[in-house]
Amino acid sequence: MTAPSTTAPPGIALFDLDGTLFAWDSQLLFRHFVLRREPWRGAFLLIFLLFLPLVGLLGDGGMKRIFLCYLWRMEPLRLRELSQEFAASLVPTVYPALRAALESHRESGDFLILASASPEFYVQEIGHLLHFDLILGTPVELGAFFPDLENHKGHAKVTRLQQVLPASYFENGRLRKSHGYTDSTADLPMLALCNSATVVNPSPILTARARAATWAIVRPARPWRTRVGFTLRLLALLTGLGEDPGGLRVPLGKNPEAPPDKARA
Repeated sequence: MTAPSTTAPPGIALFDLDGTLFAWDSQLLFRHFVLRREPWRGAFLLIFLLFLPLVGLLGDGGMKRIFLCYLWRMEPLRLRELSQEFAASLVPTVYPALRAALESHRESGDFLILASASPEFYVQEIGHLLHFDLILGTPVELGAFFPDLENHKGHAKVTRLQQVLPASYFENGRLRKSHGYTDSTADLPMLALCNSATVVNPSPILTARARAATWAIVRPARPWRTRVGFTLRLLALLTGLGEDPGGLRVPLGKNPEAPPDKARA
């Protein structure tokens, strides 16, 4: 991608991806997308399950390496092809309220940043289709059985933004005239860079933080109705079962999980 202009834009909008622009962790969705086309890769799930008891020792980055072993020996051209097809299928499912916010920022001439912890090889494709100006994800180097990566989560997002954005985009330690969007407390360091924020379907902890900081809160409908429904859909995504276990292509009006979208300070 071309380097950002050194001239500060009118405003800056930072968007998380998973749980923010749509309901699910995109790593689950991409795994399902791949397994529907190459079912034999589902056998690698056993390896991930065997390592689950070590999650406290390996951390998020280590578990992400193990999770991605299902992509072992995939040719780069094939990975790019699948990433592009996946992005094209996913972009129409962006929450309408978040799509409207994205378009509003674009019309205002704001600099649009997509900052995700998901693998950059498909995050880039999603970001291109949504016309983001800067697209950042977890860099992944396939080749080894457990691919090398630098987990782009939490403070890592802040560090990378400080590395790639010109100094003119910052003022008093924050991004100038900026607004952040996320669903996760993991992004609190990123939101600390912003002048204002919107949280999406926040947890009780994030809800409390949002109210204390007078951030906007939106609660778009999600595809599952109950915890059991969520679990069944998650298992189907992990194993490659069903055409659309994520439920993203079902019109939300026909499968409501939450009240109509509302924004609250």
